[in-house]
Amino acid sequence: QVQLVESGGGLVQAGGSLRLSCAASGRTFSSYTVGWFRQAPGKEREFVSGIRWTGGSTDYEDSVKGRFTISRDNAKTTVYLQMNSLKPEDAAVYYCAADPRTGWVRRRIDEYTYWGQGTQVTVSS
Repeated sequence: QVQLVESGGGLVQAGGSLRLSCAASGRTFSSYTVGWFRQAPGKEREFVSGIRWTGGSTDYEDSVKGRFTISRDNAKTTVYLQMNSLKPEDAAVYYCAADPRTGWVRRRIDEYTYWGQGTQVTVSS
């Protein structure tokens, strides 16, 4: 079993920055992918970014490329999402999730087994 806890959300003005954290506990993460997803009111949950725990390969949704950076701290078993140049359309509840399989960063929600409770990001214009 894996437990994921997100933190770091809040209210920020457009153009500002936030860093989200996803702290993991439980089973070891050596073969996992950790992904960030977001869900805005009235919209479906969507993939934002993901990182392979071993090797560190990453993937980003097109609208956040160049603005968001995903990283991991192996010692702290924590994954971060640095979000810069935030836009009002980035506002959503952000979730981290873990896919325990080997391979690549997957984007489909149903491919992730473990989920955190979410953290709210609000961007004012």
